[in-house]
Amino acid sequence: MIVLGVESSCDETGVALVHAHADAVPVLLAHTLHSQTDMHRAYGGVVPELASRDHIRHVLPLTREVLTQTGTSLNAIDVVAYTKGPGLAGALLVGAGVACALAAALDRPVVGVHHLEGHLLSPFLSPDPPCFPYIALLVSGGHTQLMQVDDVGRYRLLGETIDDAAGEAFDKTAKMLGLGYPGGPALARLAAFGNAQSFDLPRPLLHSANLDFSFAGLKTAVMLQLRKCGNACEQDKADLAAATQAAIVDVLVHKSMHALRSSGLQRIVVAGGVGANQHLRARLNEKCTEQGARVHYPELALCTDNGAMIALAAAMRLQRDSSLARRDYAFNVLPRWALETA
Repeated sequence: MIVLGVESSCDETGVALVHAHADAVPVLLAHTLHSQTDMHRAYGGVVPELASRDHIRHVLPLTREVLTQTGTSLNAIDVVAYTKGPGLAGALLVGAGVACALAAALDRPVVGVHHLEGHLLSPFLSPDPPCFPYIALLVSGGHTQLMQVDDVGRYRLLGETIDDAAGEAFDKTAKMLGLGYPGGPALARLAAFGNAQSFDLPRPLLHSANLDFSFAGLKTAVMLQLRKCGNACEQDKADLAAATQAAIVDVLVHKSMHALRSSGLQRIVVAGGVGANQHLRARLNEKCTEQGARVHYPELALCTDNGAMIALAAAMRLQRDSSLARRDYAFNVLPRWALETA
């Protein structure tokens, strides 16, 4: 079974092909990705209308590219998958419309995929894939969640952010430091030159009895420290970036270890854009080694939004229930969609 996956939930257009057979983990054949970062940088964040128009420009060329890379003909595609939600409504509609139109033209079934499920399962495309069950730390865009993943489609929410997500805390702090967009990677680069001990920043909900997160207070604390500094020099900014990163990572790691202990599981998966942060990976590796647990990450190229994870999630769903593939080409999208209801 060859699955074509289309991702267009926000500011990246991704198309990929995976090959799935029997009960084996699907194999990635090829994926292509177009990032809108340069276009949105001038505005300091994603402009939804521009994002939708850019998806329209790139989704078909990317599809042709991935077919050419693999030498695959359109008729060889067995299933077309697309991101149904959550995400920006207009952006989602582009991917859904193209996927359903292509499936209808080929008389192939189509599958709508939950964006976060794609992230949760993305480490299965790595050379060291996990096995079920596991704890998942999902740190993608506006989402920071801890999930217990017992199998494909069997997810239990353990904790989530009650205000800002980790990615938002990175981005907003970066903006306050004048680092531009996208903020998270820029802040991580600057943090490498700073001393995290120079500023005492809070770790919200670090010792709470639950597994929820809160990063809004950290953002406020950074703002207050900047006011105290007045015209902060470059070293002050580097130190504050390092302190912010350390505070976010401390909370993510502490809660993740708490989730492992309380669940009795010994395997954790980290997924989403923040999962590419090297300080987070180093700390999780260290703590999991101490606790005798295994930690899995997607390949760095698959941490951001991409078509590979959408094709993978569709393939793994269909391996368990082939009736999910439908030939009803009317479609809708769900900008807000709880993963537990997918």
